[in-house]
Amino acid sequence: MKNIGRKLAIAGIAASSFGVLFLITTGTSPAQSNDAALIAKAKGIHERVIKLDTHNDIEPANFTPDCNYTMRLTTQVNIPKMVEGGMDVSFMIVYVGQGPLTPEGYDNAYRQAVAKFDAVHRLTEKIAPDSIGLALSPADVLALHKKHLRIAVIGVENGYPIGTDIKRVQEFYDRGGRYMSLAHNGNSQLADSNTGETQGYLYNNGLSPLGREVIAEMNRLGMMVDLSHPSKGANMEAMRLSKAPVIASHSGVRALADVSRNMDDEQLLALKKNGGVIQVVGFASYVKTDSKERVNALTKLREEFGLNEQGGGRAGRGRGDDSARVCPVENASGPTPPGRGAGGGRGRGNAGLDALQPERRAEYDKRLAEIDAKLPPAGRANVKDFVNHIDYAVKLIGIDHVGISSDFDGGGGIDGWNSAAEAFNVTLELVRRGYTEEQIGKLWSGNLLRVWGEVQQVSQKLRKN
Repeated sequence: MKNIGRKLAIAGIAASSFGVLFLITTGTSPAQSNDAALIAKAKGIHERVIKLDTHNDIEPANFTPDCNYTMRLTTQVNIPKMVEGGMDVSFMIVYVGQGPLTPEGYDNAYRQAVAKFDAVHRLTEKIAPDSIGLALSPADVLALHKKHLRIAVIGVENGYPIGTDIKRVQEFYDRGGRYMSLAHNGNSQLADSNTGETQGYLYNNGLSPLGREVIAEMNRLGMMVDLSHPSKGANMEAMRLSKAPVIASHSGVRALADVSRNMDDEQLLALKKNGGVIQVVGFASYVKTDSKERVNALTKLREEFGLNEQGGGRAGRGRGDDSARVCPVENASGPTPPGRGAGGGRGRGNAGLDALQPERRAEYDKRLAEIDAKLPPAGRANVKDFVNHIDYAVKLIGIDHVGISSDFDGGGGIDGWNSAAEAFNVTLELVRRGYTEEQIGKLWSGNLLRVWGEVQQVSQKLRKN
């Protein structure tokens, strides 16, 4: 383990993909001609560090012999886009949305989870083993990277599919799962969710007795505990209980974007004390939010006109039968930029608007224009806004406890980083702000690999006792 630990210490500055062309999506003002040296420096750093993203959602229908990640699909992540952006490691997510806490609900969730585990194994073992390999440890990441392969790791978003059988934690670990969150949006049988802030809690803003047992089992197995969706109280309890460092696989900073999914300063400081890492997420609505006054005004307007709010950024996840679908191969003209759902955060895009009578629609549009004029929308987040979150976290808890994630294909994406192909723009902004190569290496992968290795070490000690 000492040798592996030494390798992990330099993982952030290990050699990365070669022969990659980068797309710079900044403007072309005359002043940028003076940026040539900075861009060249950033390219060199981007080539040398290992780039790791801890949260990319998947659909099993894109992991078949006829439709898969060897193709340039419209998905934000696939092998061609990873190559183009120099991305080395993708944590592919076994996600199941929260459902009823019943035997039938657990069984259905379990079937969905197994299908996603199987999809990743199919890609790495049968479809494209010469292009991408599955890593089960930090040492595997380094070994596969040395072979110039792309790397898949499996994360589990929502412990709901384990049901009430704690043995399934071991099963999910054996299937390749290397982190798991105890809840998603909606309280699970294991933990209260961040959504409990408005919808209420099951366990007094904490963990259930089974949830506490699951954390102990995850520590024993060497599976990282993920804090990105449970409630604040559940997260604080998890950090107190865990014998190993924990992660937040895709979270923002609440001080900069006040949404329940993000971590406030108290949680961040507890994470530092725990030795863990927050993987700051490039999800526009978690990076930059409208003012509370605007949100309240839009909510009242929609209620007045009988319009229901739509879910935010989870369309397409966990859908049912895709047997009749067409493989979503990107066409020559390119797809609509990901992450730009209908409405754009401006209160539009609800199908209910189409059902309004012309006079009512005109009145709605007039009232909305008045809100826009008085309380302008924040606008979609970009790479600069995203790195503001990284800056804040680094200043508060230190460079060793901050990382990078996207939540691509699960709603993630910001202007300038809308797919794995645009990853260089993140490195470029970090260089612009004065981060060193060593620091950028820690942010892109070194800190996460360090935590993962420490989780393994704790597991080895616990299994000996």
